[in-house]
Amino acid sequence: MATSAKRSTVYFDPSIHKALKMKSIETSKSISDLVNEAVKAALAEDAEDTAAFEERADEPLISFSEMLKKLKKDGRI
Repeated sequence: MATSAKRSTVYFDPSIHKALKMKSIETSKSISDLVNEAVKAALAEDAEDTAAFEERADEPLISFSEMLKKLKKDGRI
C-alpha cells in the first residue's frame, strides 16, 4: 500500500469480515488492499454513470406512462 495512505476505522458485518479474511489469505493481499480495490472500482463505476448522465442531459424527458405506451406501441411489452 502507498505510504501516503490515510487510516480509517471501518466496521464490517461479521460475515463480510470473515469473507474478506478468507479472500485475503487466498489472494495474498491485505484486507486494506481488497477494500481499496473495491472502493476504487465502485468510484470508477460512479464516474462512468455520471458521464453517461451528462451526455444525455439535453435529451427530452418523457413520463413513465408515456414510455409504457411507446413500448406497447412498439410491441416490446
